[in-house]
Amino acid sequence: MSSQTKHELPPPLDLTRWRSVPALLMGIGATLSFIGVVVSPEQFGFSWLLSFMFFLSIAIGALFLVMVHHLTDAGWSVATRRVCEHLGSLIFPWLVILFLPIAFFAKSIYSWMSIDPATNTSVAAKWPVFTMPGFYITSAIFFALWWLLSSSLSYWSLRQDKTGEPLCTYRMRFHSGWGIVANSLTLTFAAALWMKALQYQWFSAVYGVYFFSISAWVTLATVYVITALLQRQRILDRVLHDNQFFYLGLLFFAFTVFSAYNEFAQYFVVWNANSPEETFWYILRTHGSWWAVSMILIFGHFFVPFFLLLSVRAKTSFKIVLPVCAWAWLMHFLDLSFNILPALPQNQGGYPFHWLWLQLGCFAFMAGFLGWVFLKKFNSHAPFPLKDPRLHEAMGINLEPDECEDASLPAGGDR
Repeated sequence: MSSQTKHELPPPLDLTRWRSVPALLMGIGATLSFIGVVVSPEQFGFSWLLSFMFFLSIAIGALFLVMVHHLTDAGWSVATRRVCEHLGSLIFPWLVILFLPIAFFAKSIYSWMSIDPATNTSVAAKWPVFTMPGFYITSAIFFALWWLLSSSLSYWSLRQDKTGEPLCTYRMRFHSGWGIVANSLTLTFAAALWMKALQYQWFSAVYGVYFFSISAWVTLATVYVITALLQRQRILDRVLHDNQFFYLGLLFFAFTVFSAYNEFAQYFVVWNANSPEETFWYILRTHGSWWAVSMILIFGHFFVPFFLLLSVRAKTSFKIVLPVCAWAWLMHFLDLSFNILPALPQNQGGYPFHWLWLQLGCFAFMAGFLGWVFLKKFNSHAPFPLKDPRLHEAMGINLEPDECEDASLPAGGDR
């Protein structure tokens, strides 16, 4: 056996009373969202977009982690690969369905759709994407590429469970090779088209990198929580060790620094250039309570998780990391709010706390809906790749070459 360690686990949690939570969230969220549509379609559109980008970032980040696993041939991430695959597969068709309200209320969300390109050089410079057909066609291309990538990786992963043939591993590496490039391009343009274009006059050369970094950051927090829960329930206890939580915590720490660097770099470049076409975006976010929100993001998005995760031992301590993960979800929601909500003129005086019920309603519906889909997917398949060539390494078993042919694999996810 290797030097990987595993602490004594507390008793499994009784989660029977939590089975109705997704349906409850969907019911409450649907009710509040419907009221929002009736009261203010504009506020509903922005609130729905905010929640959509939150969950889209997790799905895109999960796809990235799956591809990194295959391209680096990592052993420690075998245990979390299936979780990331299911999170990534939420994009199609489920997030496509959740995108439909954005497509329907697009004219209420994006002001450039009501502007004639002949009278505005900023819109004309972005032709033909900044047209009604261009918006829908480009969005469809994004989802088509994400569907092709996520479905291909999931197909070969599940086929590997049945056959264990090397072809599955080679195919997943192939799709990860072109996919990591395609995913980088699509998430960059999606962030520009669906978020940055809310204020079409603004320019930022690093906005795609910023969105990638915060997507990976919040995804690592999500995967850490899900993995810890699965270990507590003895579902992944055969393949999980402290070193794997250390690596997750280490990546979480690394992307804490990387995302903070990207946000500061964007601010520094824009403010130092002192161009009115760019600085207005930040000036707008100094009005009212948006200034307080920016200060909370500076300390809450970087300094709090940075110092709490700095210690080596802290990265495997659930008492430290799990609250930090919950804090990361809050900061991610606040960060997206900082990017999205001030684009609506009614919200430029400060954070629209009087519309918080609508934002939470949209969030609750998507959380319940996507949570229900994720649980259904997870329960339909083995909780970890049964015939991944690195499985024994993930389990902490070192085999001699002549032992590999006779080595028995785990029975699967009956639990």
